[in-house]
Amino acid sequence: MKATIVGGGVIGVSWAGLMASRGLDVTVSDPAPGIEDTVRAGLAELEPALRELGLPGRDLAVSFEPDLATAVAEADVVQENGPERLDLKHRIFSTIEAHAPAHALLLTSTSGIPATDIATAMKQPERLVVGHPFNPPHLIPLVEVVAGEKTSAENVARAVAFYESLGKKPIVLAKEVPGFVANRLQAAIFRECVHLVAEGVVTEQQLDEVVTSSLGQRWAVSGPFLSFHLGGGAGGLPHFLEHLGPGLRKRWGQLGTPDLDEPTVALLSAQSEDFGGTIDELAKARDEKQIAVMRALGTTPGQEQR
Repeated sequence: MKATIVGGGVIGVSWAGLMASRGLDVTVSDPAPGIEDTVRAGLAELEPALRELGLPGRDLAVSFEPDLATAVAEADVVQENGPERLDLKHRIFSTIEAHAPAHALLLTSTSGIPATDIATAMKQPERLVVGHPFNPPHLIPLVEVVAGEKTSAENVARAVAFYESLGKKPIVLAKEVPGFVANRLQAAIFRECVHLVAEGVVTEQQLDEVVTSSLGQRWAVSGPFLSFHLGGGAGGLPHFLEHLGPGLRKRWGQLGTPDLDEPTVALLSAQSEDFGGTIDELAKARDEKQIAVMRALGTTPGQEQR
């Protein structure tokens, strides 16, 4: 199977590494100068994690073609990862649609733009499917599969089957919503994180430790709703909502509404220097821990999904 990755940024590199390690013939298309060196360097950084997952990390079959029309001409699947600009995505998908084979599965990694909006530039909007990964795609299993108003059910099913073949966990959303689900949850939680740090309640490092020592561990196993269902004892979620719901609702009204103004950004940026290590070193440590969690949950390749 031939896959074209449009965009050689962080998400594009991650997709390229995963798809190539799964045996796909991958072409990366990005007109940026020096993109081949950038992508190959990124793939080299992914190698340890891919090998830990039991996937080949070396000598990945990745080629490069800056001309988008040429890059998609023989593609079976296209995964677009361009900037979050609707006008740019319109131009990209107009070109993709005009030059990709009729059978090609057309996917976008957009982190928030609805397929319906992107597909207005297409003659066959039924072809476009959102396949939104959670970063980094070569590790985190989730892919949010979202149809536009005119996306065909057949192409949604094809997208699900494709992502499953990569070892991913595709979740089909029943309707379009700005930002999809995972990013909305992340944004909501991060808003309160920023508020607590900006108010001087905790530092960034302390807040991260709070999350990784509590919610992070709990939600990795059971998720918010099941956690509260179990927290309700024999009565489950109905009992939890009856007895603890009023307090929860009160806290909703007390949550912060911070602004990412200049002082707040300066504070957050300054504290980020206290994490220690380079970005590459921190990412390597993160990947090692992420793989350990995935193994415990049985979500690495070769393990039964549960």
